[in-house]
Amino acid sequence: MKTLVTLLSLSFVLSACGNEPANESASESASDANAEISIYAAAVANRSRLEGDYGRDAGRKPDQVLEFFGVEPGMTVLDMFAGGGYYTELVSYVVGEDGRVVAHTNEPYLGFVGKEHDLRHADGRLTNVEILMAENNELSLNEAEFDAILLVMAYHDTYHSDPENGWHQIDVPTFLAELNRGLKPTGFIGIIDHYAEAGSSRHDGAEIHRIDPAIVIEDMKAAGFTLEEQSDILRNPDDDHGTNVFKPEVYGKTDRFTMRFRKSDQAAN
Repeated sequence: MKTLVTLLSLSFVLSACGNEPANESASESASDANAEISIYAAAVANRSRLEGDYGRDAGRKPDQVLEFFGVEPGMTVLDMFAGGGYYTELVSYVVGEDGRVVAHTNEPYLGFVGKEHDLRHADGRLTNVEILMAENNELSLNEAEFDAILLVMAYHDTYHSDPENGWHQIDVPTFLAELNRGLKPTGFIGIIDHYAEAGSSRHDGAEIHRIDPAIVIEDMKAAGFTLEEQSDILRNPDDDHGTNVFKPEVYGKTDRFTMRFRKSDQAAN
C-alpha cells in the first residue's frame, strides 16, 4: 500500500472570509488542500533541502525513482558511493525518524564532489544519517543490516581505474558479495546508471562513465541476485550512448536504466 501524507486543511482560511457565501472556487481550493500526496513527492517538496538540489529534480525524477524502488518509512538504507548526497537526503526524509540512512563515501569521491558533502552533513542537519568511510576494496558491512542498498550512477565506477587520483580498480565479485552479505534476505538493491553502447566492454564503458545494462544483470546474477523489475522512468532516446556523460551536450540528460534486484532465493518465492 502506498504511504500517503495528508496536507493541512485550509478551512480556517476560508472561515476567515466572514459571511461571504462559499463559492465553487473556494470549495475546490479546500478539496485541493486536503488532497493526499505521496511520501516521495513530500520528500522532494521538503523546503529543508539544499537550494541546489531542486534544479536537478526534473532530470532525475527522484519521487518516481524512490517509489519504484520501494523505499519506505522505517527502513535502513545504504546509499553506496553517495557522492554529494542528493539521494541520501531524500531517502532520509522518506525513511523518517524510525529509519536510518548510511551514506558511503571515500577520499576520491569527497575530492570529486567538493563542498557539497560538507554542506549536506553540516551541523548534523540530517539526524537519521551516518557516514561510512570505506576506500575501494575495504568495504565491510554487518550481516543482514540493510533493507535496501542504492547505487545511483555509480555502478560503472566499479570498473573504472585511476590510481593516480586514488581510485583503485575494484574487485567487483568481492564487492557484490559484500553487498549480498549486508542486505537482509527480503531486501533489494536499486541501481541507476548511464546506458553504454550495447556490447561495449566493462572497461570501455567505464572510461566514459557508462555501462551496458547487460553487464550489470550478468554481474548481479553471478553474485546471487535476480532482476525483479526494470523501469523506463529515466530513458532518453536522444542520448548518444558513446558520449562521455560529462560532456556539456549530454550532462544531466543521459539515457539511464533503473533496476531493482532481489536475492535470487527470495525473487523465486
